[in-house]
Amino acid sequence: MDMSWIMDKLNSMDFSILIDALGNSLSALVIVVIGLMVSRRISKAMRNYLGKIKRFDDTLVPLFASIVRYAILLVTLIAALGSFGIQTTSIIAVLGAAGLAIGLALQGTLSNVAAGVMLLFLRPFQVGDWIETGANSGTVTEVGLFTTIITTFDNVYISVPNSEIWGGRIINHSKNNTRRMDIDIGIAYNTDLDHAEKTMMTLTDDPRVLAEPAPIFLVVSYDDSAITVRLRLYAQNDVYWPLYWDMMRRVKPALDNAKIEIPFPQLDYRLVSS
Repeated sequence: MDMSWIMDKLNSMDFSILIDALGNSLSALVIVVIGLMVSRRISKAMRNYLGKIKRFDDTLVPLFASIVRYAILLVTLIAALGSFGIQTTSIIAVLGAAGLAIGLALQGTLSNVAAGVMLLFLRPFQVGDWIETGANSGTVTEVGLFTTIITTFDNVYISVPNSEIWGGRIINHSKNNTRRMDIDIGIAYNTDLDHAEKTMMTLTDDPRVLAEPAPIFLVVSYDDSAITVRLRLYAQNDVYWPLYWDMMRRVKPALDNAKIEIPFPQLDYRLVSS
């Protein structure tokens, strides 16, 4: 085999292209490694810093950390491709077009993300609150970017898309620290109202009933068979339902002991002779 032919081919080859390619590959690798390290450390530092702020919602901490990390990784990718001589403006244009296409394809999903961000920032409710939204009612157990998890009072798991919650009416029963409680009951027409008031007010002798606003006795309406009276009081959210059920259990024995009749619906007929 003629070795001179091989040597002539090697001498004629331009190794500068190969050297440039190796150099570009090495610089791109260094950029990627540095970008990964920086994104991981900055994301971790931000997570730790935001986690120490008491007023900052814990749900927002991983969100912000992830946004910062992926932003750094995106810049790293563009810089790595630019080291090969690729025009970064073209890359940005391609990424923008791809993002637009993905956004149109995932319009429903992105609307849930946007609604989730609004829920996290405006915070009409938080984890542990009892809310009503649409046909769903229960305790919020998780607020995510795509869905909100609600556990009903009969322990049923419900995953509600954020866009449905944000686009509808939200009733938050736990937003305020106290709630009003109304106990309505019908009493006979021959009942002395002062006596009925004194009897109903004895039910408020409970440490769970707030002194301010003070409990009051109200006459609601004069119905066909009874006078509807109301005991109105206020309680803290955490004891509202136990107090409500206790009140509903105690009201009838209290009226029975006071000889106050709870009448059945009745009609009086009068015969008129022709």
